[in-house]
Amino acid sequence: MQCLGAQVKPSMLASTSISGRQLQQRAIAAKAARPSVAVVRSSAADDEAERLRLFNLSPQQGSRKGANRKGRGYGAGQGGTAGFGMRGQKSRSGSGIRPGFEGGQTPLYRRLPKLKGIAGGMGAGLPDFVVVNLTQLAKFAEGEEVTLEALEAKRIVNLSGRETRLPLKVLGTGELTSKLTIKAAAFSASAKQKIEAAGGQAVELPQKATWTRKAHEARVAAAAAK
Repeated sequence: MQCLGAQVKPSMLASTSISGRQLQQRAIAAKAARPSVAVVRSSAADDEAERLRLFNLSPQQGSRKGANRKGRGYGAGQGGTAGFGMRGQKSRSGSGIRPGFEGGQTPLYRRLPKLKGIAGGMGAGLPDFVVVNLTQLAKFAEGEEVTLEALEAKRIVNLSGRETRLPLKVLGTGELTSKLTIKAAAFSASAKQKIEAAGGQAVELPQKATWTRKAHEARVAAAAAK
């Protein structure tokens, strides 16, 4: 049975002589004639079951729509442009624009201020050595040998990630009173002077030479000459 609040088509208004006031009165009467809806409160157990949890989170119904597969011509049933539009770079064939491209204007990643060193993405900011000062060697007793492994065992340095592959360098901050044998890849001039003044020994460990094309070509030429 149709209710009085049904939609009135423009054709019906044209064929009848119903005024706007009469339509408003009919809508009010239809709203009053609607059956009332009883509100039934759920129990505490139902409220507990309906509470949002991490496992029942989901988007609202209809808020997420699947992406349409772009067609490749008239056979796809999407028209001649197949969802790509009429003109513009993204309507042409090919891979499209790269991420971060803003049409030729200065993009965001170039407008933002840059930081020095590793924070700005510059490799020159990365450390080349694991650095310790002479003042950190107070945990070593007289005559002990100081190496990178010994420093890590005494928890003077805590290496992780890239630092585990770096050599040791000793700097001269502080004073050294014990006679120690320190083995490292590099020493500062003041550190070496203070170690020798305390009766210790600064032993420079040989390091793997950095690969360069010039040195490589020289080794190849020397091998060919033999």
